[in-house]
Amino acid sequence: MSGSALYETFARAPLAFEKGEGAWLVTERGERYLDFAAGIAVNSLGHGHPHLVAALTEQAAKLWHVSNLYEIPGQRRLGERLVDATFADKVFFTNSGAEALECAIKTARRYHYVNGQPERYRIITFEGAFHGRTLATIAAGGQQKYLEGYGPKVEGFDQVPFDDLRAAEKAITAETAAILLEPVQGEGGIRDFPMQSLKRLRQLCDERGLLLIFDEVQCGIGRTGKLFAHEWAGVEPDLMAIAKGIGGGFPMGACLATDEAAKGMTAGVHGTTFGGNPLAMAVGNAVLDVVLEPGFLDEVNRKALLFKQGLAAVADEYPQVIEGIRGTGLMLGLKCTMPNGKVNMALRDQHLLAVPAGDNVIRLLPPLTVTDAEIQDALARIRAAAKGLAEAASAAAE
Repeated sequence: MSGSALYETFARAPLAFEKGEGAWLVTERGERYLDFAAGIAVNSLGHGHPHLVAALTEQAAKLWHVSNLYEIPGQRRLGERLVDATFADKVFFTNSGAEALECAIKTARRYHYVNGQPERYRIITFEGAFHGRTLATIAAGGQQKYLEGYGPKVEGFDQVPFDDLRAAEKAITAETAAILLEPVQGEGGIRDFPMQSLKRLRQLCDERGLLLIFDEVQCGIGRTGKLFAHEWAGVEPDLMAIAKGIGGGFPMGACLATDEAAKGMTAGVHGTTFGGNPLAMAVGNAVLDVVLEPGFLDEVNRKALLFKQGLAAVADEYPQVIEGIRGTGLMLGLKCTMPNGKVNMALRDQHLLAVPAGDNVIRLLPPLTVTDAEIQDALARIRAAAKGLAEAASAAAE
């Protein structure tokens, strides 16, 4: 859409989709693509899920927006369900993951402020992180390509190398308020923090009076086979930002907190116009109806094992294309041998949609409702793409 009325901030693929059906997208010309990008881990239940469609259309016929000046019953219900299913006692609803992270950052700073320590506002983050596109969250992420050209970096973020706990501990000062991380880095290249690292960070925060903040915007809502990725390590944060999958395609997010962590967030200190609107709450509740159904996450794990084993076989067959497989659940990555952009184009030529990431990785993020047959179909397309790339590389080398 270059040359149109839109900002030219996206390097868009030359594809326009007219409709979606489960794990499939259909272009205006009727071409079908197997969607293992899922809107970058957003369409957790695929396209056009009947329960989500019914919830949204039913609510749309009743009420769209009233603002947080009034009670919103769907917001109360979704908040209580998230609290019942997690570590949290309190929830603040937002429109996006970046806003959920902003709320978490503000909550952490307010916590120390009301404790009589306003000097404690700095937050330790890890290299490779992606926390959003606001001025504060690009500072938290620390990636120069997102910071360039926007003036002075927002103060208060200290970044250390990925999973370097010694560096993290050394970075703690009298001004440190919290440690922020993604239990599984998405854009950073499907990199898991080891379970022992998460446990040690929890211990470190407890010892030094810090809050532990998890960013589960991409890895939450069943994506790794648990409702939230940190559950695999058996640790609990003080604050957590979620979005993407909880809306199943409808824009929404939330900041979850313990009572203690949220004690500084009193009337008037934070707000939102659209966050928690009736439409978003109807869809969020519908997503939880499905994801919390007994056996749903067991199925995610079963399908994940099937997919990961198939990917490993392709990597073994074409090591000149795929170096290895990363990830947990249905948040998987192809660590590429050749440039990941080239691999992604080859997958698209096979009508399979995926998402490039850092560290030369391709993300595979199918809907959690993907079928075994669709996984096998995807594996066939990945194998065909790898075969074509390997043969072209061999021919060029001769």
